[in-house]
Amino acid sequence: MKVAIVGGGIIGYCSAYFLQKSGHEVTIFEKSKDQDSPSYWNAGMVVPSHFIPLSSPGVISKGLRWMFKSDSPFYIKPRLDVDLIKWLWNFKKHATTKHVEYSVNILRDLNQASNRLFDQIIEENHLETTKNKGLLMIYNTEKGAREEKTIAEKANELGVKANLLNSDGLAEIDPAVRYNAKGAVYYPNDAFLSPNEFMRELESVLIGIGVTIMKGEEVENFSIQSKRISRVHTSSKEIEIDQLVLCSGINSFLLGRKLGINLPMQGGKGYSVTIPKPSTLPGICSILTEAKVTVTPMNADLRLAGTMEISGMDLTIRKNRVNGYLRSVSEYIPEYEYKNLQNYDVWTGLRPCSPDGLPYIGNTRKFENLVVCTGHSMMGFSMGPISGKLVSELINDSEPSIELSKLKPERFK
Repeated sequence: MKVAIVGGGIIGYCSAYFLQKSGHEVTIFEKSKDQDSPSYWNAGMVVPSHFIPLSSPGVISKGLRWMFKSDSPFYIKPRLDVDLIKWLWNFKKHATTKHVEYSVNILRDLNQASNRLFDQIIEENHLETTKNKGLLMIYNTEKGAREEKTIAEKANELGVKANLLNSDGLAEIDPAVRYNAKGAVYYPNDAFLSPNEFMRELESVLIGIGVTIMKGEEVENFSIQSKRISRVHTSSKEIEIDQLVLCSGINSFLLGRKLGINLPMQGGKGYSVTIPKPSTLPGICSILTEAKVTVTPMNADLRLAGTMEISGMDLTIRKNRVNGYLRSVSEYIPEYEYKNLQNYDVWTGLRPCSPDGLPYIGNTRKFENLVVCTGHSMMGFSMGPISGKLVSELINDSEPSIELSKLKPERFK
């Protein structure tokens, strides 16, 4: 079967990996020519501890407080936009305790399964990528301590191991740096790796097993016959297909619209800065909880990533927002002086955020040969391998390894 995958990020690559190995002829279409997708420049964290969806109690009020603070961790650019208004309405509707309880098990299961599959892919293909264990959720306020301890209690209830650390315990578990913090929650079974390294190595594996990767080929439209998508139209080609996988991040919203499928998403803009070979390097990745900033050692380098900015498809780098999150790093880790963090290139990209904080994974009612896999928000890299495996199971008519009824692509009218 000829399978076309629209999107050359980690979900597209992992889908291709499992599909090609199960006997299909796979072609990936990726509009960018270089390694510039979020799959390469994210924080590289694999997070079973992240079982709380983006749409949860308190997010709306916090967002309103931050709305007019230009360097805040979370920012919604005010604008008259019908899609944004509908998204915000659905987001507000799902920002409830009931929805969190509805979501925690599926998010935990997706991330735990993906964690195991990262190991499988690395071991099966003898990749040089090193996957390290551990995540610290570091707080420096009493309010932050209460919030993280509440989540840690829930984590332990769900079977996600969480250990509470005071400042001395934090210093003991990661002695490589000196933290200015009241304490942390340590998740020993979370993990981190270099996404650039993993993606490059996985691409070589895909080419080696016969996957065709077409970079610089933007999918613009489709030919449809009855309930089937028969052809993919790119900027320069027209290709006949048997099966389509739509996993192109935020662009899936626009392509879904061409197919008459509603996949409400907003682009959650984030930034990352990679510091080559800093003199001091943490031993474990961390999230600075009040500032919403990730700190990830990647081999000898350090990546700092942060902010969530809902501003449409705009990829403008707003220096005040970058400076805001870099300044907060210095507050938690004084050795990283703010003045020394401003001299590095800034990458920016759009996370595909659904209004209920859950990804879209599944077949569609409208087409017999379309599988959608997008809307993973901040966890696209973390959920990449399990998402790819689920895509292959759906196309192979196998029983999905995770129950998908909560993730139906057409769940919004």
